[in-house]
Amino acid sequence: MTKSPSSTAQRASEALGQRLRTIRQEARITARALAEQAGWHETKCSHLQSGLRSPTEEDIRTWTRICGADNQAEDLIATARNIEGMYVEWRRLQSAGLTRLQHRRVPLYEQTRAFKIYCSNFMPGFLQDPNYITALFMLFTQFHGSVNDVESAVAARVERSKILRHGDHTFAILVEESVLRYRIGGSETLLLQLTHLLRTMTLPSVVLGVIPETADRTMWPVESFTMFDDRTVSVELLGAQVTVTAPSDVDIYVRAFTTLSEMAVYDKPARSLITAAIDSLG
Repeated sequence: MTKSPSSTAQRASEALGQRLRTIRQEARITARALAEQAGWHETKCSHLQSGLRSPTEEDIRTWTRICGADNQAEDLIATARNIEGMYVEWRRLQSAGLTRLQHRRVPLYEQTRAFKIYCSNFMPGFLQDPNYITALFMLFTQFHGSVNDVESAVAARVERSKILRHGDHTFAILVEESVLRYRIGGSETLLLQLTHLLRTMTLPSVVLGVIPETADRTMWPVESFTMFDDRTVSVELLGAQVTVTAPSDVDIYVRAFTTLSEMAVYDKPARSLITAAIDSLG
């Protein structure tokens, strides 16, 4: 079974803690002596070394100064900042509204050549109809209690989706068949979304696969994720967005996407599942 995405950040924190431990041991200073010189409780050293507590920039500078390893401070600080960005709560990301969140990753999208996207809960962002985006963003805003800037956020997402038609990008997209039937925004909104899906799946840059509910599963449905050139993975949890960059962890998602794609149907069979979902709306 795949590890929890948040474990990537935890393992990175543990690796940083081990580096701090090694620096202390190489300086031949005990944890108690370091804590005394820093003016900390001894348990703080233990928590920093085990990854149970994230070090601040000041903590790192104090640690390296006492251990005579000031030359390692900047690298450790940069590592700590990267870890902080691996697991970010939606509450924090959406604190200034959804519009800013849409703009946040535009540079990454523009740099990426090959996108691999798997969705098990709602339609892929790049393929969403404006009405569907509005309904989805209203749900996000209400659930997370964030600033209501839905109108401008919808416009920003629509603008961001133009990358489907411009630039040297490819989009391999997988959705579970159940996603075609989730009535986000109601039946009329879903009808417009499914019709939009039939149009956008014909774009030269897009390969859309639908995993039938009747498929013999060789991989269970997992959390939705987006892969950027097989180097970075963004995983969407209910409470947070997780960024995965460690090669061994990225490989887990590469393998999962490959397995999921083998269960999917494409082209005419995929269109048949979409039209069947439309017919079910009456």
